Amino acid sequence: MSPGNVADALLRRWYVVVVALLVTVAGAYFVLRPAPQYVGSAVVVLKPPVTQNQPNQYTNLQPPLAVVSYGVVQQLRSPAGVEELHAAGVRGTYRLIPRNSGTSATPQYLIPSLQVQSQASGPKAAVTTVRRIIDVYTRHVEQLQTAQHVPSGARITASVLTSPSAAAVQGDRTRGLAGVALLGLAAGVVGALWLDRYATSRRPAPQGRRRSSAPVPVSN
Repeated sequence: MSPGNVADALLRRWYVVVVALLVTVAGAYFVLRPAPQYVGSAVVVLKPPVTQNQPNQYTNLQPPLAVVSYGVVQQLRSPAGVEELHAAGVRGTYRLIPRNSGTSATPQYLIPSLQVQSQASGPKAAVTTVRRIIDVYTRHVEQLQTAQHVPSGARITASVLTSPSAAAVQGDRTRGLAGVALLGLAAGVVGALWLDRYATSRRPAPQGRRRSSAPVPVSN
């Protein structure tokens, strides 16, 4: 199909292009004025019990603690854990991210810290969801040790290392507008060409073509 044929098809199906343009304008409006979104975040760390050799719990963060933390995270990611969080009032989008110590040389899951994130339409709702997730996580850690009959003085504890806080989500409006414009242009052109081709294929053949295609009687 030549560029001239494409232009003719777009002119014939101009209404499709207009509809695509209106949808694109509506999409650009939502990109420029998006609904407010906030991300709540906090960091929880598992601490070993205080001993005479290690009075500072933060200096004795061993990899086995990270394994315990990751096991609890896997429980909360399971269908039963998702239902438990839902029953605790956790709504919307949330993430449980095991963290390292912050260096590229640190192996994964070496430090028993967990970053909890939640996305909501308001800062208070985001922080509240993070707190509820931390409560469920702490309860799982306690239940795990209770099932193993660990004495209270020898138990690991979950401590909030970074208090829950919320920050507004800042999107890139330039990229959003460019994406909406490309999608609208592609949808308008493809839709107009497809409809034009479909309408042309459904159009009845001219009378002259019908007569020429009729069988010619043969005389003896």
